[in-house]
Amino acid sequence: MKKNILRYALFLVTALALGGVFTACGGDDDHKQDYNPLIDDPKEQPTDKPTEPTTKSSYNEQYRPQIHYTPAKNWVNDPNGMVYVNGVYHLFYQYNPQGNGWGNMSWGHAKSKDLIHWEEQTVALTRDELGDIFSGSCVIDKDNTAGFGANAMVALYTSASNVQQQSLAYSTDDGKNFTRYNGNPVIKNNDDNLRDPKVFWHEPSKKWIMALAKGWKMGAEFYGSADLKTWQHLSTFFVPLPGRPSLQWECPDLIQMGDKWVLIISVNPGGPILGSGMMYFVGQFDGTTFTADNLDYPLWLDYGMDNYAGVTWSNTGDRRIMIGWMNNWQYSGDVPCSPWRSAFTLPRELRLTEYDGKPVLASTVVKEIDNIAGAWQKTDGAIDAKDAYQLHLTIGLDKNSTVTLANSSDEQFTFDINASDRSLTAHRTSTSGKTNFNGTFSIPSMRAPLKVTGNKVELDIFVDQSSVEIFTTQGTMSMTNLVFPQAIYNHLKVSGADCEAQIRPLNRIW
Repeated sequence: MKKNILRYALFLVTALALGGVFTACGGDDDHKQDYNPLIDDPKEQPTDKPTEPTTKSSYNEQYRPQIHYTPAKNWVNDPNGMVYVNGVYHLFYQYNPQGNGWGNMSWGHAKSKDLIHWEEQTVALTRDELGDIFSGSCVIDKDNTAGFGANAMVALYTSASNVQQQSLAYSTDDGKNFTRYNGNPVIKNNDDNLRDPKVFWHEPSKKWIMALAKGWKMGAEFYGSADLKTWQHLSTFFVPLPGRPSLQWECPDLIQMGDKWVLIISVNPGGPILGSGMMYFVGQFDGTTFTADNLDYPLWLDYGMDNYAGVTWSNTGDRRIMIGWMNNWQYSGDVPCSPWRSAFTLPRELRLTEYDGKPVLASTVVKEIDNIAGAWQKTDGAIDAKDAYQLHLTIGLDKNSTVTLANSSDEQFTFDINASDRSLTAHRTSTSGKTNFNGTFSIPSMRAPLKVTGNKVELDIFVDQSSVEIFTTQGTMSMTNLVFPQAIYNHLKVSGADCEAQIRPLNRIW
């Protein structure tokens, strides 16, 4: 967006001071095109004409993920509008139909029956006179509260120009075609700090609830509606974060987990290490106000560099399934991927557990990963897996250990287990593969608390052509990192404590 010089300079100083960049959850504000004027009296918006699927790909390019979803070509960032209906998981996402860099923000679309195998669809929503199509969510309006028909798929999203407003579109053919609502925007706004609507039905209060992020103004806003079209402001949430006085709050998600509620927020810059990150708050929601428990915030969902803007699927009952954008605004435009740029994490199931008397939002890869897995085998170091693989390590905590994943080109990704403080520290340096495309990509030290009890730690590690995702088996710690080795790491070495290692190959999803 076009910002005045003073504000632009202030943002630059803030970003540089935090070692980060400033972006909107739907994209980079300062790379937008000029916008058409807003219309004063919006008429019926035309049905979006589906854009033809992108050019077919072999999906064999260097660094191309083999078990993570990527479109055939072009830029992607935030996952959007994820909804489950009629046995199909829909994944919409921020997408540039015209190139491999940020711009022309639209909603791309993919479908899956098992969360693992994805089929790219036609582009669902493209920019209009209200601006680019930024992040948002979809719900299934089973009771026809909006009047678009029972079980209509209703998308709420941010229309982004020089202001960020919330708009609505609906589909009556399972997401194939969307029609813009003739009363857009449904929530007007006069600045560029209100975005990324996440909507759900709140049964006790018999209304739809929308969570919105306040961007650089920080915090979250909650709105309520009986019909998805007319919204009333309910409350504002904000908790100061020590050491992080200025950062963007983006991509909110408020979910009930047992007798607690969890509010997930993505922040940038100001993640657990550098650039982008995902934090969460635990508390209560009464239909109007979210109140956080008195805990030491921020609490981090992932301790790596490359899990951002994650939100959960709607219409999945009590099962909470999340997927994130596997990149970081710090270097996202420079990662050496062509003709596509960026992937999504493996889908993860969330549950609220406890460690040391405090709540922990645990995440583990969905059980559907078994659909592409071979048999478990013990390994003495050699890894026989062409496409991708999963390691299961059981490591003693009586002494420190170092785990090394390497290939024949002497590239390696290593992490250390500290037995005394029960932490994991990963190292992504120039030895891990290609890092010189951006000066901030090499990260010598990424530390995460394991949050496990007993005398051993069990780890599940998912290795693809350009990523390493590490989890404690119970999900109390996760760490997601991109890597760009010349070839997949195919050798394991563990030094220090006793270790039992198993491996199973994961077949490509293409």
